[in-house]
Amino acid sequence: MSSGTAQSSPRKSGGTFTALRRLYPYAKPAMPRIYLGMLAALLAGVVALLIPQVLKSLVDGPLQSGDSAQIWPAFAIVLALGILEAIMIALRRFFVLTPGTHIEARMRNALYMKLQNLPVGFHDRWPSGQLLSRAVSDLNLIRRWLSFGTVLLVVNVLTIVIGFVFLVNISWMLGVLFMVCSIPLWIYGYLFENKYSVVARRSQDQAGDLATTVEESVHGIRVLKAFGRGKHALQNFASQAEELRGTEIEKAKAIAGIWLWLLLVPDVTFALCLLAGVWLTANGQMTAGDLVAFFATATVLRWPVESIGFLLSMTFDTRTAADRFFEVMDSDDTVIDPVKPKTVANPQGRLVFDDVHFRYQDSPERVPDLIDGVDLAIEPGETMALVGLTGSGKSTLTALTTRLYDVTGGSITVDGVDVRDLTLLDLRTLLAMAFEDATLFSASVRENVLLGRPDASEAELAEALDIAQAAFVYDLPEGLDTRVGEEGLSLSGGQRQRLALARAVAAKPSVLVLDDPLSALDVDTEALVEAALRRILASTTALIVAHRPSTVMLADRVALLEGGKVTAVGRHSELLASSEHYRFVISSLEDEEKRESAERSSAPAHKTVETGLS
Repeated sequence: MSSGTAQSSPRKSGGTFTALRRLYPYAKPAMPRIYLGMLAALLAGVVALLIPQVLKSLVDGPLQSGDSAQIWPAFAIVLALGILEAIMIALRRFFVLTPGTHIEARMRNALYMKLQNLPVGFHDRWPSGQLLSRAVSDLNLIRRWLSFGTVLLVVNVLTIVIGFVFLVNISWMLGVLFMVCSIPLWIYGYLFENKYSVVARRSQDQAGDLATTVEESVHGIRVLKAFGRGKHALQNFASQAEELRGTEIEKAKAIAGIWLWLLLVPDVTFALCLLAGVWLTANGQMTAGDLVAFFATATVLRWPVESIGFLLSMTFDTRTAADRFFEVMDSDDTVIDPVKPKTVANPQGRLVFDDVHFRYQDSPERVPDLIDGVDLAIEPGETMALVGLTGSGKSTLTALTTRLYDVTGGSITVDGVDVRDLTLLDLRTLLAMAFEDATLFSASVRENVLLGRPDASEAELAEALDIAQAAFVYDLPEGLDTRVGEEGLSLSGGQRQRLALARAVAAKPSVLVLDDPLSALDVDTEALVEAALRRILASTTALIVAHRPSTVMLADRVALLEGGKVTAVGRHSELLASSEHYRFVISSLEDEEKRESAERSSAPAHKTVETGLS
């Protein structure tokens, strides 16, 4: 199973404030309402702190003198302050809830766009579960912190400061005692950040790995069931889940530690202040109203002080989420549009490989290039078959044509223009690909086939389906509007390949690149597809990776790829006569085809009719 730990190791972001400050560009449009929410929350806190001052006047005034008539005005003031506090709290929620969802949507759209733009090499290295956890759980955490955590953290700290001023104003001796007793909280909070941030990061990475495992198991459920490996998959999942549980327990212990201090310190402080307050009152240095007001104010401050614990843990979780988000956003997008793009004015479809080299970025220097100096020219309207043994670089070479990867040496040109000088949109309009691993999307048949050219007519759609021998789609429950399900797994492998081929044909490219798109078809269906392909290949330049001798016969010429180099180019008959390695490759392809034919002939006599959906 994949793991994202190596790809997602935490970066040094320069501290919590620096990491969270990077969220500002996304939050900027919502900041006016967040500021209003902070103001409303702060006013609510100040109003709450005013109530003890009224109680002080009440105790030292009417309750001391026995004038009951003055109690009602004090009662009215307290009631009015309570209603005002409730209104301010309601306004705080009103101001901050909606902006947070907009920020989350803005960040998720930016992340999705970044993932679409990043090269295939990035996606080869990153497990999908890690990316999914960043796009969902991490951004959800950031949204909750911006809407709730940051507002309360700022407001509660200010409330504590203002409250201390009230306490000192009532009695400077008790106020100083209260502040001195609070110092351990700030020391432990600083130590808590260093410990908790590491554990929080590990937890979120492990959650991403667990999501990857679940995704792989769901996508590979047919394989797991076929080989009876469900129990093994469960054991692997349980092991990862147990590891995550242990990390979560470690997080919980860290949070429990700060809660111990947040609950213990205020209680000890209250006890010490009570002893000192009673002594000061008994000696006439404080009035009873002062004592009541002091403890009422301290009680109001208790919630802001206690909230610092979970607000800090939420802040550090958000810091980790922000780091993980920007790990993706900071990834280098190496396959980009040129600064000054060129265009192909009159596309003819001449595809030329000029001393093309390619190696992966992280490949050791001692490892030779996967593509090592390929020179090959495919003329307009010509069909070139690419053959070679497994690992010779055939699929890699085809991927370079549409810049799924960029060449690391040499150039690839279309009608004389380097593919790197074309915008990606123009390039992928000129060239279309069909892969051996046919991936479909959770959409209708029509949407999947017209993915590369949504404005194609019904006649062009029907023609593409006819060429790909995909008439089975008309027998699906809703015909062309039938949704094929996630990755098209409701269809057979051959059906998926035919739809993928129809998708490439429907795009009407100048150059058609086919990476063995017929491997899952039976011989009879393949023959029909090849016959139909000959019609469109007569006017379209094509580069075809061939794994069957019959596919080679489609081509005007054949290029032999050996160890990342083209060692021979010519007609099939010419290469059979001149190249021993070519004869060996073709012989290997024929043996493989015979083996597949023998397996089909030994299959049970009954035949299942494929409708594509059950």
